[in-house]
Amino acid sequence: MAALLGCAAIWGALPIYLDALRGLSATLIIAYRLVLCCVFVIAWLRVRGELITVRVALADRSTRLRLAASALLISSNWLVYVWAVGQGRVVEASLGYFITPLLNVVLGVFVLHERLRRLQWAAVAFAALGVLYLTLRAGAPPFVALSLALSFSAYGLLRKTVPVEALSGLAAETLLITPLGAAYVVWAEVTGQGALAHGTPMQLWLLLGAGAITAFPLWFFSYGARRLNLATVGLIGYVSPTIQLLVGLYYFHERFDPHRLVGFTCIWCGLILYSADAVVALRHSQRV
Repeated sequence: MAALLGCAAIWGALPIYLDALRGLSATLIIAYRLVLCCVFVIAWLRVRGELITVRVALADRSTRLRLAASALLISSNWLVYVWAVGQGRVVEASLGYFITPLLNVVLGVFVLHERLRRLQWAAVAFAALGVLYLTLRAGAPPFVALSLALSFSAYGLLRKTVPVEALSGLAAETLLITPLGAAYVVWAEVTGQGALAHGTPMQLWLLLGAGAITAFPLWFFSYGARRLNLATVGLIGYVSPTIQLLVGLYYFHERFDPHRLVGFTCIWCGLILYSADAVVALRHSQRV
């Protein structure tokens, strides 16, 4: 459990890390993150003697194509998230990750043709009501939250079809998309628009740490998830967006008016119902 909580804490506090990179474009940050994450994870797997798993994954054409698609999805998710932090929209970003588990349920119905239980339908209905309320009050849908939820849910759904471990999959994904990131980094630095020209020494060090800050939480999650039941993993999954919400409110001092509270409360009610259903289902399976 400590590994999962550590993962949630790092992901939840990530906006503070990204805020320290203020002044650098979201595209540049993501390009550096892709390149350095790739280097870090490949080196890590090399030390552990598991680099062969990446070669095996990339040798299969079908797996390679699915990993390329998942790489584009997670990169777009990262890009939207970094942009949102830079625009002072951390609270809305946290909403996206609160919505994600319920959106996973919806994708299960429409893509995997799964059947929902009553509590799951109620959970999805509460979430939809919350999003609808926020849309009507703001005059537009919460695009940041929906973009993050859709891209991350689609990423998770696609990764379920790829028989590759978390770190090996991350290495393969970043390896496939790193040429684009590396090309952008080189172009930005050569034209004087990169971190070397506009970043502070501290920001350069933080960029160099982008690989570790991406890989370690994923390893923590993979390690912890294998040792706990799915219901516990799901409940701990709400810790990260909760920390993000608190960071947005108390570190960035973002607005959280009564109307936003109503929308969030509807979604939290949905999550409570979803979690209750997961616990009931787990207990039923243990009796059988």
